Amino acid sequence: MDTKTASALRRLRLVSTPEAVSFLLLLVCSVLKRTTEFNAVPAMGMIHGILFILYVIFWADAWNRAKWGLKTAALYFILSILPTGGFFADRKLRREAENAVIASRARKERVVGA
Repeated sequence: MDTKTASALRRLRLVSTPEAVSFLLLLVCSVLKRTTEFNAVPAMGMIHGILFILYVIFWADAWNRAKWGLKTAALYFILSILPTGGFFADRKLRREAENAVIASRARKERVVGA
């Protein structure tokens, strides 16, 4: 994996967890708006919207650079629209990065079948 691909995946991973947290907070704010006088939906909605847009931009860049198939790209996009999907995306991307490091080390050591 080249450095541009690794950095694209890292950016996607770094925004996935905050995007998921903001989504959950937005849901909580929506419930509070309807049950109390507390209304943080406009502020939380803007924060979540910005994070979601960043996620989609980084997702498109990662899709392009990592040469994902349609299934993988669709999975990461679907994870962005699920309330806790960002946590799963982060875990999956971390695993993918770790596997790439292991494969790179194996190639350097000329180990076949790593």
